[in-house]
Amino acid sequence: MTDIMTTLRQRRVGKGTEAVEDQPSEENVKPDEESLSENTGGKLWSILSITVGGIVAISLGLLTSVYVATLHENDLWFSNIKEVEREISFRTECGLYYSYYKQMIQATSIQQGLHGLVYDNKTESVRTINILERMNVYQEVFLSILYRILPIQQYLEPVYFYIYTLFGLQAVYVIALYVTSWLLSGTWLSGLLAACWYITNRIDTTRVEFTIPLRENWALPFFAVQIAAITYLLRTNLQPVQERLTLMAVFIATFLFSLTWQFNQFMMLIQALALFILDCFDMLPTAKVTQLYVIQISGLLLVCILQFFNSMILGSLLISFNVSVLIARTIQKNLKKGSLLNRLGKLVLHGLLVLCLTLVINKFIKKILNLESDEHIFKFLKAKFGFGATRDFDANLYLCEEAFGLLPLNTFSRLSDTLLFYVYVFVLFFMTVAAVIVAFWNLSGSNQVQFTAKMEDCTATLRPDAAYNLVHTVLFGCLALSTMRMKYLWTSHMCVFASFGLCSTELWKPVLKGVHLYTSQRMHMIKYSVPIITLLYIAYKFWPGIMDELSELREFYDPDTVELMNWIKSNTPNTAVFAGSMQLLAGVKLCTGRTLTNHPHYEDKHLRERTKQIYQIYAKRSPEDVYKILRSFGTDYVILEDSICYERRHSRGCRLRDLLDIANGHIMDGLGENEPDLKPSLYPRFCEEVKKNLPSYTVHFARVFQNKTFHVYRLAKHK
Repeated sequence: MTDIMTTLRQRRVGKGTEAVEDQPSEENVKPDEESLSENTGGKLWSILSITVGGIVAISLGLLTSVYVATLHENDLWFSNIKEVEREISFRTECGLYYSYYKQMIQATSIQQGLHGLVYDNKTESVRTINILERMNVYQEVFLSILYRILPIQQYLEPVYFYIYTLFGLQAVYVIALYVTSWLLSGTWLSGLLAACWYITNRIDTTRVEFTIPLRENWALPFFAVQIAAITYLLRTNLQPVQERLTLMAVFIATFLFSLTWQFNQFMMLIQALALFILDCFDMLPTAKVTQLYVIQISGLLLVCILQFFNSMILGSLLISFNVSVLIARTIQKNLKKGSLLNRLGKLVLHGLLVLCLTLVINKFIKKILNLESDEHIFKFLKAKFGFGATRDFDANLYLCEEAFGLLPLNTFSRLSDTLLFYVYVFVLFFMTVAAVIVAFWNLSGSNQVQFTAKMEDCTATLRPDAAYNLVHTVLFGCLALSTMRMKYLWTSHMCVFASFGLCSTELWKPVLKGVHLYTSQRMHMIKYSVPIITLLYIAYKFWPGIMDELSELREFYDPDTVELMNWIKSNTPNTAVFAGSMQLLAGVKLCTGRTLTNHPHYEDKHLRERTKQIYQIYAKRSPEDVYKILRSFGTDYVILEDSICYERRHSRGCRLRDLLDIANGHIMDGLGENEPDLKPSLYPRFCEEVKKNLPSYTVHFARVFQNKTFHVYRLAKHK
């Protein structure tokens, strides 16, 4: 066959001129020389393009790092404020995570530091816990060890080594987004547009500059790298070596993502669901989907081992789901054969089988492990999506937080200002139409040549890598719409998806054909001119604002909290135990090293119950009850905050004191309706009444410190 095709090509070139065997004429040689020249020129152009694109990617990544670092410095004047002020700037759980980095740095040796984390008795009073098991702080451990062994102590303070690492990860994040868009579209212009959109939509794509130690700021760069690697893996015609290296990259990125964020299992469950949907509709190679399932399971199990067999990981829905899919495949044979209706019926049964197996396996694992660490999440989801009202304190605590509410509508107006949302909707519409047509075509299993020709444009528009990114952005979009805190997973990928579509031949070709304007030259002109015009618009509209933002100088100012922390360090013993709000106590641990009764890392049932008990200081309880509760946890001092006791940030029914009243069966304060079975409390609110210095209170609580914000009481030690 090869000889025949060669003969045919020679005849076309010769155009009737006889070719003497073994003595090719000039006409036969010349085209080969031209072809060789064209191939050489094409390779050189490809190398030049990759080099320029790579330089642009690295430059944009570094510029993003410098940009967010400058914003952080300008906002707090971080280089000029005191150490206690720097530490206070790490609010809520950020302070808790950073405290373990500080603890490792201050330990006399690495071994002692690790021992202090594995046998920690200062994070939760009267209880020894394993921090490495309970929390995702291996990044703090690794960074502290790196700081100790590198010869940089004389040149760089520990806090700067920490924050510069996080800002450096932003460079990795932007480069990964850039590369993903480049891989999808085939041009680095798409990556440039994705990076520019990420930067100009910073308010909605990242919050790293003011929540530096937050787990997501560690994890999301690795998640972006994983998506880039999966996008490359799903390309067709990969060489075996390329495929193996890409699978290794996917595994490493998945492992690092899982290691650095406690919510990893939920994010990867959505990713596994995307793979499952695409596999059901025959849009991805089944072998590669199986490999990705196995990588997810193995990465999570490796993290489980490192976290001393954390039961929450073993009982995760992700492991149950992936195992169920693999089992269901072996049970159901010939899933991808048959007529359209036959296959649809099989898919429905397959979906039900996977769902039932997932629930059974998950229930079985949780029963064996007696696992209840994540029950608050499911209570929250049940209440959030209207499956019955709840008085559960933990669920209501999440429901009343703005971060766990619906995505605000003004998000879309901000995204529209940069044209990102408009382009995203445009690309999403055409890609979704293509996906529906391709799914129908795959399920119907038709072999008609004419229909295949008609489908050519659609299948080109929806290659496996594009199909994955489509379903990924849809599912994470649904997550973001339902829970505002998760929008950062969606908006960053939105930049990738929109820029890919705008620079994609596969999108513009069917669009132009649909309006009967298609020519190859016109398509290429639009493919490059539209992104360039968009970039010019973004530069014109947002460059002055970015310059103004970089020139705006502010300073950290929180004198009341600084005064409190300094007082604690100077006037209380190192072994003192403090009770108070989760958010404040994280700062107390970081700034003073004192022992806490509770903290913001909420993924533990015992801690949640303990926190609810400690928060009775803001409920309507007798001084005797509050005293007994606090002393049961070894409390020496309790900190009361006026901002909580007299809270006005939330509406009635969502204030912390209201949630406690409802959970205790008491009528809420203020005008408004109450549920019929709620009753008046026999006692006034503790945080208000204790300030009156009545004998029934002073016998248990003595005020030792107060300012405009905080009141500290020492508990009497009755025999």
